[in-house]
Amino acid sequence: MDGLVRAVDEGFYVAPQIAPEDVAAIKAAGVRTIVNNRPDGEAPGQPTGAEIEAAATAAGLAYVAVPVVPGGLFPDHVAAMREAVEANEGPFLAYCRSGTRSCHLWALVAAQKQAPNAVIEKAAAAGYDVAAMRPLLMRINAARPGD
Repeated sequence: MDGLVRAVDEGFYVAPQIAPEDVAAIKAAGVRTIVNNRPDGEAPGQPTGAEIEAAATAAGLAYVAVPVVPGGLFPDHVAAMREAVEANEGPFLAYCRSGTRSCHLWALVAAQKQAPNAVIEKAAAAGYDVAAMRPLLMRINAARPGD
C-alpha cells in the first residue's frame, strides 16, 4: 500500500479515497475488510461505494459502508463502526476523503478498550491529531462494560 495508507493500530489502517484499481494492492498488503466512511456524491468523480464494493468482493475481501458526512459524526456511526470491526475479519482499511473521519471513528471505537492517551498517541504517530477528542475519549473509556 502506498504512503497515504497509515497504520493507526495493529491491524487497522486509514486512508484517503481509494479507487477500485487499488483493491488488489490492498489485498496483497493483507487487508481483509474495507470500511467505506465516505458518502457517495461527496465530490465529483469519486468512485461510488458500489464500485469499491464490487472490486472488494471480486478480490475476496469484505466490504462495509459506514458513511459519515463531514462534521456529522454521531453515536450511530460509532456503533456501526464497532459492529463492522466485530463482525468482520481484520486487518481493516477504513477510508474517507482524507482519512480523518476514518481515524476519528477508529479512535472512538478504540477508546472503548484502550486508554485515551494511547489512542491519541497512536493517531498522532499516524499523522492525525485527535487530541481535541480527549474529553470524549475519556468518557467513552470510563463507560466500558465491566468497569
